[in-house]
Amino acid sequence: MDNLTFSVKQGEVFALLGHNGAGKSTTIDLILGLKAPDSGSAAILGMNAGKHRKQVFERVGVQLQHTQYQNSITVEEACIEYASLYDAPADYPRLLEGFGLAALRKNLVSKLSGGERQKLSVVLALIGNPEIVFLDELTTGLDVVARREVWRTLKHLKEQGLTIFLTTHYMEEAEALCDRVCIIRSGKKVAEGSIDEVVANSGQRNLEEAYLFFMGEEELL
Repeated sequence: MDNLTFSVKQGEVFALLGHNGAGKSTTIDLILGLKAPDSGSAAILGMNAGKHRKQVFERVGVQLQHTQYQNSITVEEACIEYASLYDAPADYPRLLEGFGLAALRKNLVSKLSGGERQKLSVVLALIGNPEIVFLDELTTGLDVVARREVWRTLKHLKEQGLTIFLTTHYMEEAEALCDRVCIIRSGKKVAEGSIDEVVANSGQRNLEEAYLFFMGEEELL
């Protein structure tokens, strides 16, 4: 990362945008203490996650792009297993219902479609009743209907005070969900602000065109 700095406010939805390889997932790993920075530092909930991992992960939910599950475990068993890690877990049946997975409770995770597994990973990230949740490409592989179902659920969670940090390739998703976005290019911040601010600063008509502008691809328009 190249002197990347930003802050996320409590209760907001914040998106990190950039091409594959721009450093989005690496940034999440650095924030969560899963990787050590070469220089600089990252704080979450006032703590260095690398030094206070247990305290951080009691208050943070994480959905990563490639979540691994045990063999021969059902959707419900995965939820029960995650819930056992917390003193006051969320109502997982309600979460499954909200994400359209209630009818699949007895299904093996290994038999789920890619989109269903993606939604399950979000449910598991929310089981601990986190104060902030990290969602890395949360709707990749979902069809339009399923994507909008997830959006509705996340908007409801935001209304309840959850802080959401996400990465996405879908500019429509960022426009629908986010209070602010940060666009990075090769690990360097090239734009940050509300959707309206980023669009205005680019001189373009919408976020998709602004994104291409800041990524140096405005000639494709």
